[in-house]
Parts: sequence; structure tokens; C-alpha cells
Amino acid sequence: MGESHVTTQEDRTAATPSPVADGATASGFHGPAGSSGSTRAIIPPRMRTRFALSSLRSPRRPRLWFEILLIAVSYWLYSLVRNAVPEQKAAALRNADWIWSLEHSMGLAFEQTVNHAVNSVTWLIVSMNYYYATLHFVVTIGVLVWLFRRHPGRYAAARLALFATTAVALLGYYVFPLAPPRLMNGGGFFDTVMLHETWGSMASGNFKHMSNQYAAMPSMHIGWSLWCGLTICALASAPWARILGALYPVATLVVIVATANHFWLDAVGGMACLTFGVAMSYAWYGALPHRLPKRIQGPGRSRLRALRRPPRRAPEPVSRAAGPGTVAE
Repeated sequence: MGESHVTTQEDRTAATPSPVADGATASGFHGPAGSSGSTRAIIPPRMRTRFALSSLRSPRRPRLWFEILLIAVSYWLYSLVRNAVPEQKAAALRNADWIWSLEHSMGLAFEQTVNHAVNSVTWLIVSMNYYYATLHFVVTIGVLVWLFRRHPGRYAAARLALFATTAVALLGYYVFPLAPPRLMNGGGFFDTVMLHETWGSMASGNFKHMSNQYAAMPSMHIGWSLWCGLTICALASAPWARILGALYPVATLVVIVATANHFWLDAVGGMACLTFGVAMSYAWYGALPHRLPKRIQGPGRSRLRALRRPPRRAPEPVSRAAGPGTVAE
């Protein structure tokens, strides 16, 4: 009889081409060939660019020193550019008259009534002056610090939304100079800071020479306060915190109108800027900030957890020849 050839498992393994190698070759990625291992891995430029963009868009753990420097430099540049916008007084006053007429035609010109009513209560209007001057910065920085400490995975996306909101506002200051109601000719508004001799506006009193007085549209008091309120409502766990977050932009709207620093349409401009900022953040990260993971998993910690994980036990082999009711040896 002739010799019977038995095909072993090793023969089948050696004869079967590797799907990983074939797939890598087909996609343009060539791994080590043969036993020499001398061929270096070559990644196509398109794939390399895709990996680079994916890496940039992935949230990273924020670094304290970098964030402090970034915020300081960004606000300095914002103030520099905002104040460098030409103070077109004539155009700003014309635009203020146009806004005031538009609100009258809509039946929503209530700023003067609110300004006069609140100004009659001294303690209230003085409190609003200080509110306008301080909380705009204190609350915004506080929310950034809270995000940095408690929600590091969402910090970068929320910060990008805030920065993009502020950046697009600069375009509004340049394109549409606008005088605040308190500076209108014959508008009948009270400049509450000047009247009560309080500190409450960078464009009143001794600060008027340091700031552009005709950059009222859009209102970044509304843009920033709405960013703070939405962030708190989306991420805070305590009900009282969410309530305060929802009330904060509403209170800010009352303050900017009562102190005659803005028309209510300036607040609409601030909301539009925030919408643009959130859209930019969504386009870059592919999700709204509150939809991203709360914390960032570091590579070192992932490897440590993988080492601590118990190894999987290989399944026991089952004999094909064993019939029902038999146990494989």
C-alpha cells in the first residue's frame, strides 16, 4: 500500500496565508517581512494625517500652568483688540438711535422704564453696579476652575466654546459700533455709575479712557453668563447649583438693562456669539462638552489596570470524536 500523508495542524497553519499581512499590504501598510524583520513600518501620508487630527481632537488632561497662561494671554489680547477698534462715535450714536427705534417699533423698548425704576432704589442699583463690574469675571473664572478640577475631560471643549464666543464678538465690535443707552443723546437714561459714584463699568468714570465706550454689541456679559449657566445646569449634580446656574444669565440681563449699559438686543447678539462658539466646539470634538467623558484615562493607568487584571484561562479542549454523554480525556 502507498504511504498515507497526514496533514497536521502545523502544516495547515504554514500553508494558510495571513489575513493580517494581506490586509496590511492591500492598505499600503507593510510590516516586517519574513524572519529578518529589517523592513520598517511605513504609514501612508493620508493615514498619518488622519491619526494626527484624531490625536488633536481627543480631549487631553489640562495642565494648570498652561491654562493660566492661556487665559491671561487670551484676555489681554481680547482687551487689546477690543479697545483698538476705532471708536466711531457718530456711527455708534446713529446705531443706538436705530436700535432704540427698532425696539419701539416692536413694542419692546422697556430699558428706560427699568433703568428709572431700579435707579430709585439706591441700595439695589449700587449692588447692580458692583455686580456688573465683578461677577462677569469672578463667576466665569470660577466655572473654569471647577471644570478643570472636577471635569477635566470636558474642560477643553467647554473652554473652546467660550474662547470662540469671545473671538467672534470682536468682529461685532468692529462691524457694528454701538453706544450704550446711557451715552445716547437725549435718551433720558441714567448713568448709574456716574450718578451714584460707584465702580461698575469700565466705560464710566476714570475708566472711560481705558476702554472702548462704543462696543456694546454684542454683550459678552450675556455671552459669558449664559455659557456659565448652561455649563452648570448640564454638569452640576446639586439641584440648588443648577437653579443658580439657570438664574445667573437672567439676573445678568436685568443688570445690564437696569444700569443702561446695554439694550436687550445686545443680549441677543451675545446669545448668537455663544451659539457660534458651541458650534465650533462641537465641530472640533464631535460632541457637546457635557457629552464627553468626565475624566481622561491616562495611558499609564490603563497599562497598570491591564497588568492587575487576572489572565484569562484557556478553554478546555473538546474531542470531536466524543459523542453525547461522553467526556473528553
